[in-house]
Amino acid sequence: MTTRTIERSNNKLWMAAIKPPMYSVAIMPIWVGTAVAFCEKSAINWPIFSTFVTAAILILAWENISNDVFDSETGIDKNKHHSLVNLTGNKSLVFWLGNLCLALGIIGILTICWWQQDLTVLGLIFLCCFLGYMYQGPPFRLGYQGLGEFLCFFAFGPLGVSAAYYSQTQSWSNLSLMASIIVGVATTLILFCSHFHQVNDDLAAGKRSPLVRMGTKRGAQLLPWFCGIIFAGSAALVLLGIFPVLALLSFAGFPFAVKLCRHVGQYHDRPEKVSNCKFIAVAVHFWSCLLLGAGFIL
Repeated sequence: MTTRTIERSNNKLWMAAIKPPMYSVAIMPIWVGTAVAFCEKSAINWPIFSTFVTAAILILAWENISNDVFDSETGIDKNKHHSLVNLTGNKSLVFWLGNLCLALGIIGILTICWWQQDLTVLGLIFLCCFLGYMYQGPPFRLGYQGLGEFLCFFAFGPLGVSAAYYSQTQSWSNLSLMASIIVGVATTLILFCSHFHQVNDDLAAGKRSPLVRMGTKRGAQLLPWFCGIIFAGSAALVLLGIFPVLALLSFAGFPFAVKLCRHVGQYHDRPEKVSNCKFIAVAVHFWSCLLLGAGFIL
């Protein structure tokens, strides 16, 4: 009985370390960029799309794994039982596993560039990777200066969506850029929410995250503005005739946004209660971006 309980506990820790729901963060920029390309060009190159999605998942795995390594060096993860470094006790192994994921992801991007005889997508993805490294990697560690959300917005918004659009069309699009703002804000919302339950650990490690700077109460008050940009922004672009009417399908994420704002508003200063809010934010991101893309395709 005790052995089974320990096994279930370990399985939960490993699932928390791997973070399967978070990988929608890698997929949605590719999905939305490709959907906008289909809306404008009426075609999808499926081998490029599937290769790009696989590469994006591998690159995000590198970022998550390397962040665990870099955080272990600052001591900020000493109470994080689901850190890969803490679970394995082997920082070097985790570090090289992350690098392997990055190498495989870059090979996927190089394959797309070879098909297109064009290195533009590689350049955009290198920029995304550099922003991802600057978030936690030495000597930058810009996440510790409260700039992580800023980096996240550009990496998963304008750069990621534009790269996906370019991979399909080898051209640029203002429509793609505007859609990327919605995706970028929705992704940034997840990162912002991931700090609510770890303010004390951030403070102890000298990490000046936005919530450390403003406090959890003001952070909770900011969430409706985040959500407002996602949904009111989409509605405004539909009313202006820039987005197709079916882009309003993205409002399927609105109930999750309401749940998120209410939950964080009530429990913002109770780490044990608010620790799940990032997964509610993942639901906001997933449904709003998935159906935004579906609106462009339909």
